[in-house]
Amino acid sequence: MNGSSRPVEPPRLGALESQVMDVLWDQGPATIRGIINQLPGDLAYTTIATVLTNLDRKQLVSARKEHHSTLYTARAGREEHVAALMRHALGTSRDRAASILHFVDTIPSSDLDLLRDYLRQRESGDAS
Repeated sequence: MNGSSRPVEPPRLGALESQVMDVLWDQGPATIRGIINQLPGDLAYTTIATVLTNLDRKQLVSARKEHHSTLYTARAGREEHVAALMRHALGTSRDRAASILHFVDTIPSSDLDLLRDYLRQRESGDAS
């Protein structure tokens, strides 16, 4: 958290940034050329290089040299990123309990079952 009571907002992703992150989350570390090959359309090398520079600035990817190439890796998993977005959203609510309850009221029953099972396991000390 920062100096106020509001949590720090996780970085937002633009459309192309989301596509690049999806490649890294789904495929693992990749070069710029490897990312381009996984994306639709005819994207310029420099465009993806710029996107990766922006994602590095947002601390979402890291780069490492391997032989004559640079490999880019997601710093956190997709689920961690989504959880951070959810924590931020709850942290900005004026009524956290109401926000949580409204969210639970709107999720599908399969997600409710998942949540119930997780909470039961957590109460019994079996949750990982």
